[in-house]
Amino acid sequence: MGAKLQSLGEVTSFTCSFRNPINFILFLTVAYKQRLPMLRQSKEERTLKQNLLLASSTAFVSGVTNVAGMVAFLAFTSNITGHVANLAKHIVEQNFREIIVFVIWLLLFFAGAFLSNFIVRSLEYKSRYKAHATPIIIEIVLLLFVAIYGHNFYKETDLEREIVIGVIIFCMGLQNSLVSTISGGLIKSTHLTGLFTDLGGDVSEWVHPNVEKTAVIRNKIIVRLTVLGFYFVGAIAGGFLFNLYDFAIFYFIPLILLTILYYDLSPVALHKITRLFWAGKGRSI
Repeated sequence: MGAKLQSLGEVTSFTCSFRNPINFILFLTVAYKQRLPMLRQSKEERTLKQNLLLASSTAFVSGVTNVAGMVAFLAFTSNITGHVANLAKHIVEQNFREIIVFVIWLLLFFAGAFLSNFIVRSLEYKSRYKAHATPIIIEIVLLLFVAIYGHNFYKETDLEREIVIGVIIFCMGLQNSLVSTISGGLIKSTHLTGLFTDLGGDVSEWVHPNVEKTAVIRNKIIVRLTVLGFYFVGAIAGGFLFNLYDFAIFYFIPLILLTILYYDLSPVALHKITRLFWAGKGRSI
């Protein structure tokens, strides 16, 4: 009987009291299957809801990280536009040590973006979830390093500051490349210059009398406004929380990233548990 239940509505009516634990497991399994994963779909298969979930969570992380990095180290960590300007300034002033530091930071962002895309292309033929989750796992590990080191060992020396900033910049390169790859270039969560450029073009398309108001344009505007809004909220939260908890805030950021991984993983885990349950039930019968 349970094998024939296909829809959430059927399971809900069948399990209205949830007195039977078997029926309750069936209900949870089907309910989880109704969720739209963030990391399992390719850019061609993604829905607006999936893009909004990915955009909001990663933009919030970027906002928190950027402002926390600014308060802690007096340096932006989620984008490199300002670093390019500072590099040019130090070249003019012939500050050779600072030139080396900024070049390394730029290369670290590039390396993060390179590694993220390389991992995705290497693993996507095995599992799209593993391909998309692996860069996030690397980011989580590195941000935990920042949290542990900053909270327990950081002495505010120039070398420590430069190394920690470099690690965070590498993480943002990982994240920005991953999100851009998953969404087909629609979402770039770590900086707003390109977002405002794209948003201006999309809004112009939407209001222009000679251009058709399509769902594609509307969805792009919604996604970009979502990135902007959650980045701003994350930035406020980052500044507020850093003032309260200092480097402990970097424990909070990996938790958000773990939530992204869990959101996609939990239906799979529940499905495996259900299969084991039914297998054991069949043997006992």
